Amino acid sequence: MDRSAMALLNIRTFGDPVLRQRAQEVTRVERAHRRLVADMFDTMRDAPGVGLAGPQVGVLQRIFVWEVDDRHGAFINPRITARSEETYVDDEGCLSIPGLLYPVERSVAVTVEGLDERGREVSVAAEGHLARVFQHEIDHLDGVLFIDRLPEDLRREALRTLRRQALGLAETRARGAL
Repeated sequence: MDRSAMALLNIRTFGDPVLRQRAQEVTRVERAHRRLVADMFDTMRDAPGVGLAGPQVGVLQRIFVWEVDDRHGAFINPRITARSEETYVDDEGCLSIPGLLYPVERSVAVTVEGLDERGREVSVAAEGHLARVFQHEIDHLDGVLFIDRLPEDLRREALRTLRRQALGLAETRARGAL
């Protein structure tokens, strides 16, 4: 990959207030959004990750990119229109909370609707890992982090680890990122 052609954005990390704010709806998809999507793909792939939301790069707009296996895309103003009642627990991490990996309960399947980077209506039915990625990224657009979805004891452990990391003291519990 030619790194000189890449535009890498700064990924905001835990403690940055932008991660706790609800992103705003995009009223009109413009050329700047297409450039942002391209830059977000470059950043996500370089990290590497499988999803990246606007707030994670300091953009408080309802937009995220994703890439799982051989599928990828972008959503603007995404909304979950269907969700399975069945859930499962699997390890989850985050580019904005590097080094932490914890079990999070999510719906097995979701359908997400919104716009693509050209402003066209899109709908994606997802199961398993892709459904998890969609739910995780939409949480980011609402100012919710995956550690907020942990049982209280694990949430306290994660926050303790994050405090120790901030002080330069921590060994991380596990490594990984969604």
